[in-house]
Amino acid sequence: METGAPHRPVLYQEIIQYLAPFSPGRYLDCTAGAGGHAKGILEASAPDGELVTLDVDPDAVVLARATLAPFGSRAIIKHASYTESAQILAEIGWQKVDGIVLDLGVSSMQLDTAERGFSFRLDGPLDMRFDPTSGLSAADLVNGLEEKELADLIWRYGEERYSHKIARAIVQARPLHTTQELAAVVRAAIGRSGEKQDPATRTFQALRIAVNDELENIETALPQLIELLKPHARLAVISFHSLEDRIVKQIFQRESKDCICSPEQPICTCGHHASIEIITPHPVVPQEEEKARNPRSRSAKLRVAQKL
Repeated sequence: METGAPHRPVLYQEIIQYLAPFSPGRYLDCTAGAGGHAKGILEASAPDGELVTLDVDPDAVVLARATLAPFGSRAIIKHASYTESAQILAEIGWQKVDGIVLDLGVSSMQLDTAERGFSFRLDGPLDMRFDPTSGLSAADLVNGLEEKELADLIWRYGEERYSHKIARAIVQARPLHTTQELAAVVRAAIGRSGEKQDPATRTFQALRIAVNDELENIETALPQLIELLKPHARLAVISFHSLEDRIVKQIFQRESKDCICSPEQPICTCGHHASIEIITPHPVVPQEEEKARNPRSRSAKLRVAQKL
């Protein structure tokens, strides 16, 4: 979801530029956040453009409704995951759309709310759920997984080289209930690493990704989102770390090819046909001015594909 001040989402101008909203187009914003991208799309598609925006976070839905209230019936806000996009559009009678934006990751309003448990800089319960009304929390994983499972999770989703040492320290310190407790255990396990970022960063990232099934959701949703595009419509995806970006890149590459058989195979048997054209061969990153204004935007990468 969006990062930075709620009124100014990451890569705002770039999203408007690549989607080029028009009236009376129909658009899908998969991750509402505070409604920043949605507001820009609705303004650019006036007077008759329409938009559906989704979010699993009930707080984000409330904020988005407030932000988009001036657009009346042109804006439809739903408490739902972007993995349910096709179902939501079918329910309101939409078949295809003229553009989609998917802004992945954690929002500033989530990071800056201690009780949500996303940040190691604020003391709060170990939650980390985008939707705090359902699913397992970070505390459930930290206190319930076997040491090897915990180490595998921290390595897979955090690419943390000290994953086994951290998992061992967590198991020995259990039960852990707050973000500060967990961060202290991780820092003590790693010691002085010489890195600029906080030693707890990758462990917190790994737990958040696991709690919210983030990578699995991207893999599931992207092919479905491509199917929802009208011919020549565009899908814009903003990612915030290498694991997300890798999945987006690989799916875009696969869906832009006519054949996905092994190179060693002499004859194509896959029957696959390209459905998109890649518009951004290399990811678009924020300008220096945006990074200075919003430090959390520094890791953002935008990839755009167009339906054939």
